[in-house]
Amino acid sequence: MTTPVRISLLVPAKDEAENLPEFLRQCAAALPAIGVPFEVVVVDDGSRDLTPAVLQDLQDLYPFLRVVTHLRQRGIADALRSAADAATGDILVFYPADLQYRPDDVSRLVAPILADQADIVTGTKQGKYDKAFVSSVYNGLCRWLFGIRVTDLNSVKAFTRDVMRSQPLRPDFHRFMVVIAAAEGYRLTSTPVPLYPRTAGMSKFTWRRIPVGVLDLLSVWFQLRFGRKPMLFFGIAGATLFLIGFVAGLVALVLRFGYLLGFASLQTGFRPLLTLVEMMVVSGFVLFGFGFIGEMLAGIREEQRELLRRIQADRQD
Repeated sequence: MTTPVRISLLVPAKDEAENLPEFLRQCAAALPAIGVPFEVVVVDDGSRDLTPAVLQDLQDLYPFLRVVTHLRQRGIADALRSAADAATGDILVFYPADLQYRPDDVSRLVAPILADQADIVTGTKQGKYDKAFVSSVYNGLCRWLFGIRVTDLNSVKAFTRDVMRSQPLRPDFHRFMVVIAAAEGYRLTSTPVPLYPRTAGMSKFTWRRIPVGVLDLLSVWFQLRFGRKPMLFFGIAGATLFLIGFVAGLVALVLRFGYLLGFASLQTGFRPLLTLVEMMVVSGFVLFGFGFIGEMLAGIREEQRELLRRIQADRQD
């Protein structure tokens, strides 16, 4: 009878043919020291180099290696989801294949989870790297918006399978795994992890991902803050705009009838005021409409969550 796997290393790989042999060699040397059964699940995310052939050869060499193939590049979030579906361990570890993080440090990531002290452990990068400024801005915004106290949210991390189930199926949302898990009530901690220079291959990060990341950050903040009570956002905004339009309308009436201004003056001098009244009132009604629609969608989402909880409870029973 085989011992169940406890730790599954989830490794997205895009054009990493040069790094994979050394990465798997280090995994074979470091992971057995943790003392629990493990596996490494590598996702070939639409590679265009020799990655598929290299992985096929490595499977014959390392029994713990499992390979998942994407015919086209789908991104890290989808790669993690595919790897988690193929993995059998109850502790999942996100680790890239570029050797900027060494498998020697997996043990310190999984230690708090094995000791039942945390549900998700994020690594805090140690050392100099090219994206340090961008990373510091991102982490600072996350700490400010979400109140997360860990230093580095976008690094390697270990987490339980339940944490993975709580993550939305959205592109690039792997960057917000820590804040979403914290919002769901999972226990969070961090540990220092050295970061090494890349020795082969090319970084997949480009400046184009910065504005996309900022928009994603605002989207996650909105969903976590108002996802269950959208009327709290749209209702207050709509009421504020409607109130501004109502007050502006009163001012227009006072100026028109209280000071007995002529019709020509109303048409020329106060046309912007009338436009403001119309725009504020209409915008207020529209935002209220968005709030009602959002409340209906939030109700459907809550029903889905309750159904999922019941399914999971039935499976455990």
